[in-house]
Amino acid sequence: MKDSIWNQVLTYFYLRKRDPNAPKTLDLKFMHGMNRISLFMFLFAVIVMIVRLFRH
Repeated sequence: MKDSIWNQVLTYFYLRKRDPNAPKTLDLKFMHGMNRISLFMFLFAVIVMIVRLFRH
C-alpha cells in the first residue's frame, strides 16, 4: 500500500520513522534530500509572502 502525501511529508521532516522495509539506494536518498530542500524553500517562501502581506 502506498503512503499518503502527508505521511511522505512527515517522513521528509523526520517527524515519522521511515519504513524499515523500504529500499535504501543512493538515488532514493538524493531524491528525498532534494524533495526536503524543495519543501523547506516552499514553506519559507509562503512565510515571506504572509509577512509581506501583513506589513503593507
